[in-house]
Amino acid sequence: MPLHIVLVEPEIPANTGNIARTCAATGTHLHLVKPLGFRTDDATLKRAGLDYWYAVHIEYHESFAEVQEKYQDGRFFYATTKAKQHYSDIEFQDGDFLVFGKETKGLPPELLAANPDTCIKMPMSDKVRSLNLSNSAAIIVYEALRQLDFPGLS
Repeated sequence: MPLHIVLVEPEIPANTGNIARTCAATGTHLHLVKPLGFRTDDATLKRAGLDYWYAVHIEYHESFAEVQEKYQDGRFFYATTKAKQHYSDIEFQDGDFLVFGKETKGLPPELLAANPDTCIKMPMSDKVRSLNLSNSAAIIVYEALRQLDFPGLS
């Protein structure tokens, strides 16, 4: 089963394009939760994804609740600077969902409060608020793939 990256209301097309390229390279499925902060025909989005869009399994959702309803048996991990545990503390499994919030605000506080045991963070200095969204997604998905011995990748 593939891993999944879920972007909840992403705002910056270049980040989404870069994440799409990571998904194409790793076989990870991409889920975009509306509203999006850009049009899907945006030139910056297309440019960041290069000519790899054909290789991206992408689904659009009207809400995060729709994702949860469709994938009721999924394990969801919520990336946030407010988590207690590091992403590297998780034992990832095939089919896990890695959920990221919008660039300016992150995930909704009520979603984080409802899922404290599956919130994960990346260690960083106190000099910045967060890492770039596309970098964070790539780091976490590659850690999950490393743990799974990079299935289907050479």
